[in-house]
Amino acid sequence: MSGDGIIDADGRSAQVRNPVGGHVPVAGGLAKVGLSYAGELAAEAVQVFVANPRGWATPAGNPAQDELFRSRCAAKSIPAYVHAPYLINFGSHTEATVEKSVESLRHSLRRGREIGALGVVVHTGSATGGRPRAEALAQMGKFLTPLLEELTHDDDPDLLLESTAGQGSSLCSRTWDFGPYFEALDSHPKLGVCLDTCHIHAAGHDLAGPSGMRQTLDLLVDTVGPGRLKLIHANDSQDVVGAHKDRHENIGAGHIGAEPFRELFAHPATEGVPLIIETPGGREGHAADVARLKELRGRTTG
Repeated sequence: MSGDGIIDADGRSAQVRNPVGGHVPVAGGLAKVGLSYAGELAAEAVQVFVANPRGWATPAGNPAQDELFRSRCAAKSIPAYVHAPYLINFGSHTEATVEKSVESLRHSLRRGREIGALGVVVHTGSATGGRPRAEALAQMGKFLTPLLEELTHDDDPDLLLESTAGQGSSLCSRTWDFGPYFEALDSHPKLGVCLDTCHIHAAGHDLAGPSGMRQTLDLLVDTVGPGRLKLIHANDSQDVVGAHKDRHENIGAGHIGAEPFRELFAHPATEGVPLIIETPGGREGHAADVARLKELRGRTTG
């Protein structure tokens, strides 16, 4: 990392096939804290929260930090992303939850544009209160479509759907579940996918099996079409395939293993798609995972 705290990406982030980075803490300043932490990871891409991930507050940003974050990322060609709060659920049977979800996601999308983020990641949610899945999907389409229609600025971020590990009455956990989700949103041009490798493995796609990663990515493209995969959350899994548990592990230390990530780098659908780690271990573990993924990227020949 250079002395002024700009991310050290070895000057390569604009040239590599897949920038590799991590989710970074920002308490104390997006640029001051977030980019300094990212620099210590040698991150080539970053993801941040712009609000308490476990709350409904919609705080205003710090314009000075916003501009510093945006300009420094631009100077280094570092793609940035926002992760929306976890409480958002457009399939909820509770009217207040849906209303708060609208305001929370609108806030994340607005803040994403203010800091120059390319995408805002949101979990796909679940059908609560014993409601039929089709009813929850229809409600999701009703309330989420207007937010997509508000994305009219050239620098507005994409909305990236992240499937779950399949817990409870999840609306989207397997690759083919993205199909009805996209249909409910008329395959809006600002709609994309954030694929979490731990989630998709836990949901039942055996990424560790023979050609498992390739087959899973093929299924995703068959479902949503080419060019919709915009971001990858690169996480190993503490649990076996189909466990429906969202427990991340360090790269190569879980039930996915390292080799499927090398396979991921070689797939045509991932070309140009950044990888963000959300693994345990703090700064040391994060730096090791970023380095491990870069090593696997370097070994990719296909």
